[in-house]
Amino acid sequence: MGDPGDLGALPPLPEHQPAWPGRHVRAGGVTLHVRETEGPDVEAVYVHGLSGSATNWTDLAGLLAPRASGTAVDLPGFGHTEPLPACDYTPAAHADALLCWLAGRGRPVHLLGNSLGGIVAMLVAARRPELVRTLTLVSPAMPDRRPDPRRMSDPRMALAWIPGLGSRARAQLAAMTPRARAEATMRLCFGDPARATDLRLDETAQEIAARGRQPWAGQAIDRSAFGMFRSWMGPGLWRVAARVPVPTLVVWGDRDRLVNPRLAARTARAFPDGRLVMLDGVGHIAQIETPDRVAAAVGAFWDAAADGNMSGDERVAARDR
Repeated sequence: MGDPGDLGALPPLPEHQPAWPGRHVRAGGVTLHVRETEGPDVEAVYVHGLSGSATNWTDLAGLLAPRASGTAVDLPGFGHTEPLPACDYTPAAHADALLCWLAGRGRPVHLLGNSLGGIVAMLVAARRPELVRTLTLVSPAMPDRRPDPRRMSDPRMALAWIPGLGSRARAQLAAMTPRARAEATMRLCFGDPARATDLRLDETAQEIAARGRQPWAGQAIDRSAFGMFRSWMGPGLWRVAARVPVPTLVVWGDRDRLVNPRLAARTARAFPDGRLVMLDGVGHIAQIETPDRVAAAVGAFWDAAADGNMSGDERVAARDR
């Protein structure tokens, strides 16, 4: 059975943990900006989702630091990593970049990804499993083609390209402050927006403002989104999951508005060596919303994978933080 883990075994979570130190690291011919968390010789690598960055993993990496050193990457075109020359933002291209970078570093890692980063990590594990000790996917962006406006951070986004209405909607969206956009993002991505701290809201607002100054950021987000949507056509991602031989944990919040939680069980079953942990009352970015619950589940998973006990699922009861 899947194990939600022991919250009491975790180190205290600092109330105001700043982002971990960042630097650019070149390996395998690819340069990525990373944020690093000190820990044991075993390494965990964290991969953010669409519009995200390495700071999405600050709290989770800190909680898991007693078990593994952490390296959270900015994918090409995101955070502080500049685009690759080809400006290819498909999931396969992101996976190529990450795979080359990991191969250049020359040691297997615990690989964790959220949303778009989840399918990027899955592609890496399918192609080069010798680079991956375990795979953890937090609300991975598996095919979900529902035309539901509730999946947008602001309903006006649905009007932005409609003739006659679009120009006004775009102007209103452009006039939003970075802080207002950050709050809208948390309302969309959290199961309980009250869990969003001022520190994380301010951090998100600062990153939104920084993206507005990067000449490549808009293209990176738009093309990455388009590439992700195209990957949802046909059975391709499900077939990729079936080729992943490493132990795999799927973590999903049952209030995820962006990718349907009904896909969670199917996703976990698609992996030859998979398990599922569902988090009650949690949304799309569980590693930010409830990092303690994700860390407990990941720690239990790493222990079970080491013991060879890898089947089943578990529903985690809601807990107050």
